[in-house]
Amino acid sequence: MIKACIFDLDGTLADTIESLAYSVGRTLEEMGLSPITKGQCQSFVGNGAKMLLDKALKAAGDKEALRLDEAMEVYGRIFDENCTYHVTPYEGIEKLLEELRRRGVRLAVLSNKPHRQTVKVAEGVFGCGIFDLTMGQREGTARKPSPEGIFLILGKLGITKEECLYVGDSEVDIETGRNAGVKTLSAAWGFRTEKELKAAGASELIRRPEELLRFFN
Repeated sequence: MIKACIFDLDGTLADTIESLAYSVGRTLEEMGLSPITKGQCQSFVGNGAKMLLDKALKAAGDKEALRLDEAMEVYGRIFDENCTYHVTPYEGIEKLLEELRRRGVRLAVLSNKPHRQTVKVAEGVFGCGIFDLTMGQREGTARKPSPEGIFLILGKLGITKEECLYVGDSEVDIETGRNAGVKTLSAAWGFRTEKELKAAGASELIRRPEELLRFFN
């Protein structure tokens, strides 16, 4: 019986690409580098801020990402101010979360977004009472695709991996779920196409949030 559901944030619960692209764009502009497209930014998302900026810098002209430390400092300031910029929940997500809570399912967020901004976005978009636990990337905890975050959440909730679903929208999430040994659903409405998800080894695709409910019947 499934008792808990852990969700990725960006591209799974909320469409955050405008906030990411805007913050990366302003970072590159402040550093005097060439702009990148929103599509490029979307393809770079999934492995945390450092990897996002590493790829963005290389695409913007810093071929060896030699200014990565500087970029992290600039981006950290800009993104903290703009992490909810034009962020919206995907259609059907709020209704899904309400239904899961009605059924007594424990809900958590696990993101590679820095922890402070993960909490700001989750609470800013969905309110303070929806999730039992929200966890972003922070010092001392390995980022996804390490299973460490999933194991920490399961421990705090008192749930076994057999009682948990993990939902994400990227190849990183597929690998994370596989590494943790939890049943993983790939959200086809997010930052990756169905073709990309299948190529990454997705075992279960869901095309609309409400399709997740069939795993609780």
